[in-house]
Amino acid sequence: MNVDKNVDDGANDSAHDSADGSARAGAHTALDHWVDQHFDDEVRFLQALVQCPTDTPPGNNTPHAERTAELLQAMGLGAERHAVPDAEVKAHGLQSITNLIVRRHYGDGGSLIALNAHGDVVPPGEGWTHGPYSGAVVDGKLYGRAAAVSKSDIASFTFATRALESLGVPLKGGIELHITYDEEFGGALGPGWLLAHGLTKPDLLIAAGFSYQVVTAHNGCLQLELTLQGLASHAAYPQTGVDALQAANRLLTALYAYNGVLKQRCSQIAGITHPYLNVGRIEGGSNTNVVPGKVVLKLDRRMIPEEDPAAVEAEVRTLIERTVAASPGITLHIKRLLLAVPLQPLPGNRPLVAAIQQHAQAVFGEPIAESGSPLYTDVRLYGAYGVPAVIYGAGPRTVLESNAKRADEHVRLDDLRGATKVIARTLLDLLRT
Repeated sequence: MNVDKNVDDGANDSAHDSADGSARAGAHTALDHWVDQHFDDEVRFLQALVQCPTDTPPGNNTPHAERTAELLQAMGLGAERHAVPDAEVKAHGLQSITNLIVRRHYGDGGSLIALNAHGDVVPPGEGWTHGPYSGAVVDGKLYGRAAAVSKSDIASFTFATRALESLGVPLKGGIELHITYDEEFGGALGPGWLLAHGLTKPDLLIAAGFSYQVVTAHNGCLQLELTLQGLASHAAYPQTGVDALQAANRLLTALYAYNGVLKQRCSQIAGITHPYLNVGRIEGGSNTNVVPGKVVLKLDRRMIPEEDPAAVEAEVRTLIERTVAASPGITLHIKRLLLAVPLQPLPGNRPLVAAIQQHAQAVFGEPIAESGSPLYTDVRLYGAYGVPAVIYGAGPRTVLESNAKRADEHVRLDDLRGATKVIARTLLDLLRT
């Protein structure tokens, strides 16, 4: 009898597992169907987000937050408005920032999952064949500045949340939509501000993505402004001046030679190669017949996740100071513009990674890799508070395919639709009782 009972129990367990699996599969299918039925609404929502400019600089982003809050309210998603004080915004070099939080609580227990995407963008620049604020849909692609990075993810996260709630099934934990407006200037007044003021304490984070990959680590970034001060003089009497440009030339040679050293420091994370340094801006001199008395350089030093940011900054400063010291009469001022720490993978992110990879493969029909990114993002700010995170969104196979931050930035509508389904399925798996 005991043997028969064990067999019966095994059969019951198997039947229960099969029924549970069928129920989950049915729920995933229902989510997909809801996304398909409401996809035209999602496209219109994204068009409205793109059509409200958020060029940063100048960074007057509160109007977009207000417009987004109105659109969310019309869908039954009330958004809290968290305005950053004007003095902080102005000191940051921007005009206005209001961050939004939409809170959805489903039940006791479970995880609080934050979904973060940023609304601020770089200015559009030239060369567009479709208007940068048009939201034009042509050949299955929606065009506009931030159509790919990352207003598309505001749309996918919003509609994934709506799809989840449409099922009416018991859920535990909750969701917060974080729509922030300071990514282009480092995030300190976006997610950094919300976290520092105790306005959110999520257990897990899914953040705006760049591609099909599930990103769990990214580079850090140090940006410095270097002022080399010499003495201007007439070009007919160069011996009476101190040439700051000549000193800058010596410094540039040393900085670019330093890249040869950095190429030997390889990351162990897929998708990330080695550190590198770029001089992105040079200003100096006053006229062709004047020995330049002042030159300003701005540089960007990317650091791999294995590097220590404090050690990186000390190394770069030492190189600069030693090199400039070899130019008599030149004084040096170094100003830090940004120190964005790298994102290290946190062990608690595995449920997010597994769920997204499973559903992305099911939706897109191909394996979805886990990797790092050479970019830096706001996710590092959540990581500093110990929040396990992944970066995943409505991007193409590579960020370059979308023309992100270039003319004719766009998102493929099939990618937007698919990413919305993947996020909705993942949320269901993590929050269902």
